[in-house]
Amino acid sequence: MTVWDDVVGQQRVQAQLSAAARDADARITAQSRSEPVPDASRMTHAWLFTGPPGSGRSTTARAFAAALQCTSPDRALGGEPGCGFCDGCHTALIGTHADVDVIRTDLLSIGVKETRDLVRRAQLSPAGGRWQVIILEDADRLTEGAGNVLLKAVEEPASRTVWLLCAPALEDVLPTIRSRCRHLTLSTPPVAAVADVLIRRDGIEPDVAHSVARATQGHIGRARRLATDERARARRATVLKLPLRVADIGGCLKAAQELIDAAAEDAKEVADETDVKETEYLKAALGASAGGRMPRGTAGAMKELEDKQKRRRTRSQRDSLDLALTDLTGFYRDVLVLQLGCGVALANDDVRDSVDRIARDSTPEGTLRRIEAVVACRQALDRNVSPLLAVEAMTVALRAG
Repeated sequence: MTVWDDVVGQQRVQAQLSAAARDADARITAQSRSEPVPDASRMTHAWLFTGPPGSGRSTTARAFAAALQCTSPDRALGGEPGCGFCDGCHTALIGTHADVDVIRTDLLSIGVKETRDLVRRAQLSPAGGRWQVIILEDADRLTEGAGNVLLKAVEEPASRTVWLLCAPALEDVLPTIRSRCRHLTLSTPPVAAVADVLIRRDGIEPDVAHSVARATQGHIGRARRLATDERARARRATVLKLPLRVADIGGCLKAAQELIDAAAEDAKEVADETDVKETEYLKAALGASAGGRMPRGTAGAMKELEDKQKRRRTRSQRDSLDLALTDLTGFYRDVLVLQLGCGVALANDDVRDSVDRIARDSTPEGTLRRIEAVVACRQALDRNVSPLLAVEAMTVALRAG
């Protein structure tokens, strides 16, 4: 076992990070012994991990953070940092290491206030004497103001602070920030590698593991969810029926409304799990009476929490819609595979009859237009277009395609 076990299909990136961890370890060792610091050019203070959804950006960043915190005595005998067993590796991987902060957001953006708090934490010396590691999983969600706040910290970091930023693409991060980071590009893992990790790590049956890995085209997180969550499988099955339901305008509008309703139900399920607990916790912290009456001066704090929960529900609904649109894109990709006779495996082999039917009744040009309609819908949602209007426009375009 090593810290890299869950980094799937990223051998080149893993080799670069392992080399950087060795240089970082050599630097720390030399400083602790008051020896001349060796050349450690493979290690730097700021890294930017980019790659498509499911490539494992945050998993790779966590593994690197664990390797930087490795305290295994085997290193003194020439062992590699990142053993996976020592206290430094273990606590970094499970999220309890005092010097590893993992920042993610369940809101639509990361604002200036949150970023200033993060920058202040980054100036602290590491409690364990090695590195202060800040993993920012959603660097693409920084507002422009928040990005400018972060820029100063990345330009002039504390001597033992390492920034690990994650984003889908290089263009999603401010140019001034990305120019000060070492950039690593992750690729979509092979289907076989994803199936292997599901079998080995999660105990998924081999047939199921290979099926969901193929259905999600190498997206590790979605593959695991499909394999373990019956509701996720049911929602995917509903989405994959949509291409057969857009034969007329009435069917288009009905399918769009059902897609929006399903996303809203997803968001409600997430909210039901967290909102009540958060609200009750805040009420208790603010000194609510036994009857639920709140002390004076607490209305502002309660309103702030309600606003946060509303923004979180909005993002949850957007994420659910995006997942459905990704499945829809995969369906039309399979249609195109059959139309062009590519001879590659279908991602959605479980709905082969539907794929065959659409492939026979349309042309490759029409399929490409349908894929473009799905992409346009995703872009419209990113621009805060009304979800219902965006999805209705897409379903009508799918009929016309």
